[in-house]
Amino acid sequence: MSSRLLPLLIVLMAGVLLALGFPLAASQAAAQQQRVVVDRIDDTTRFAALAQFVTARDEGTDAVDPADDERLHTLRTELARYQGLYGISVGVFYRDRTAMAAAPQGWRVPPAGELYNSYYAALLGRRAHDPQQVWPWQSRTLAISSPIVRDGDVVAVVVTDSPTGALRSRILHGWLLLAAGEFAAMAIAVLLAVRLTGWVMLPVATLDRVTHDIATGRMKSRVEAAGGPPELRRLVRSFNEMADNVEAVLDQQRAFVADASHQLRNPLSALLLRIELLGLALPAGHTEAESVQEEGHRLAQVLDDLLGLAVAESSGSRPAATDITELARVRTSAWRVVADRAGIAVEFAEPPGGRTVTGWADAVALSSALDAVLDNALKFTPGGESVCVRVEEAGERVAIVVADGGPGLNDDELARIGDRFWRSARHQNVQGSGLGLSIAHALLGQTGGTVSYGRREPQGLEVTLTVPRTADVTTR
Repeated sequence: MSSRLLPLLIVLMAGVLLALGFPLAASQAAAQQQRVVVDRIDDTTRFAALAQFVTARDEGTDAVDPADDERLHTLRTELARYQGLYGISVGVFYRDRTAMAAAPQGWRVPPAGELYNSYYAALLGRRAHDPQQVWPWQSRTLAISSPIVRDGDVVAVVVTDSPTGALRSRILHGWLLLAAGEFAAMAIAVLLAVRLTGWVMLPVATLDRVTHDIATGRMKSRVEAAGGPPELRRLVRSFNEMADNVEAVLDQQRAFVADASHQLRNPLSALLLRIELLGLALPAGHTEAESVQEEGHRLAQVLDDLLGLAVAESSGSRPAATDITELARVRTSAWRVVADRAGIAVEFAEPPGGRTVTGWADAVALSSALDAVLDNALKFTPGGESVCVRVEEAGERVAIVVADGGPGLNDDELARIGDRFWRSARHQNVQGSGLGLSIAHALLGQTGGTVSYGRREPQGLEVTLTVPRTADVTTR
């Protein structure tokens, strides 16, 4: 969940920074250009004041009044000095675009384009206009014009055409500083997002781990008090209360099963003894007492299995590194006596190379689970067939596979095998209570082990007991 929450927070914060950064960058560029525009307006206004009294022409001629020669010379000198100092083209142009004075010499207003638009706007009496924004990737000039008004009429226009290299450099420099600030803010935001996500998800991660522990049979696991939002802390307290109640109910159930099984054994034993005595007193040929005795022994076995299941579910496990190969070899050898009596061959397949395979398990619990599986395999394997036991390695887990030579199970029966008291309709007359595999599952579940079932080819059933290879695997 944290892998989804953290990118979401980062994307949201990046969106906020970008949403603030783009307008700020545009505002910086506009402010830089506005300063340049104001300077050019001041310059054009000054030149317009100088040209104010040299704009009159002799009537019907293009010649300037001789009395204005000195002022005209001063104006041209100022324009040339300005252009030489700042590199800005500047000129004073009549309404027909002819030049009164211009620097550099011979500079003219083009018949179209941004410079002409600025000149034409000034002819209409506008002192300046708002030019288009210059961006760092654009290579163009900045045109500013100011009208020269005499007797209420615009008689000429002062035009400046400024290169924008310095302006674009200042805009780019400001943007780089802004980008550095954005990156720094993003780095801080990511660190805060990581801390915030860890703080929010800490109870959830702990809750997930403890839930897995309880689901795999470690009922004593609880979520310790930790940080996090108040809602998650309340959830943790509620979860612990629920786990306590569930554990209490399960303990009561197991205690009831164990107590009932234990308390019924003595009356049942006494009852079986009286039935046996009664059978001795009956005349020959009466078999009813034997049938009752057989049912009584079956009931005693069910009670013993119930007691064993209750003990398996409630007893604590002590897992450790265990030699799985040796354990399987010893238990297979122990059941070989029973198999020989039934005419069944029990084989143990050594791992390749005869190497030792270790796993993380409670040796007593695993031995008991393997005994339950072997007992079940021998029970359903007819004489002349075989039961094969082998140890396999599968990644982070170790498996003991018990394959019998019995009739096997169909798909529906495979889906139900391992349920308590369940027995196939074809095997109702086989001795047993239907709890053996349930006991094996309960014993293995305490240390992260599992029991699975499959078909053996050409016939039979394969039961696989798996345990983790190391202690770390049990917590995954």
